[in-house]
Amino acid sequence: MKHGKKYVEAAKQIDRAQLYESDAAIALVKKVATAKFDETVELHIRTGCDSRHAEQQVRGAVVLPHGTGKTVRVLVFAKGDKVNEAEAAGADYVGGDELIPKIQNDGWFEFDVVVATPDMMGVVGRLGKVLGPKGLMPNPKSGTVTMDVTKAINDIKAGKVEYRLDKSNIIHTVIGKTSFTEEQLNDNFKTVMDAVVKARPSALKGQYIKSVSLSSSMGPGIKLSTARFA
Repeated sequence: MKHGKKYVEAAKQIDRAQLYESDAAIALVKKVATAKFDETVELHIRTGCDSRHAEQQVRGAVVLPHGTGKTVRVLVFAKGDKVNEAEAAGADYVGGDELIPKIQNDGWFEFDVVVATPDMMGVVGRLGKVLGPKGLMPNPKSGTVTMDVTKAINDIKAGKVEYRLDKSNIIHTVIGKTSFTEEQLNDNFKTVMDAVVKARPSALKGQYIKSVSLSSSMGPGIKLSTARFA
């Protein structure tokens, strides 16, 4: 893969042989971010899990103390009193059956997170094939299938991020924007890492956290020391 001049220049400032502590890595991510927009700071955690086994799945969600720096649009599937509750809590869109053809046939995806009350999962399940591949399917483990729609919406708007294993057993998530202070990014980083470390599957034998790296949207990866996460 051929990289642009800015990427190559940024990569020269990173010692590939070094495993950085988180504060040094965060300072470097900010320094080498050269895009004309406010880049997202991404966290990548390679685990020793095998996601093919249900007992080695890692999935959850955590509210970042300083948010994600992104305005998140929330769609809520609800009925009855929960419709009013969702609207009052600040949901961007609320509905039920009538949204199915809009999403399925018209390709409407003007939302970033989907929340559903348990009694609406029969409806939402019909969208599994379109929401699933986009990572938008509500899930009890991430707090997006719940009767407490107010808390779900408040958490998401405050900066809740999900973490889960992909097919390569890597967790990809975000910890903020390059415009954040180093302290804010460090707080967010520690919050995610603490949650992921606590989520270690009891069935896993051997090393859990194999490697950790940080990067900005357009920047090169910076490898971190994993000693304190072992």
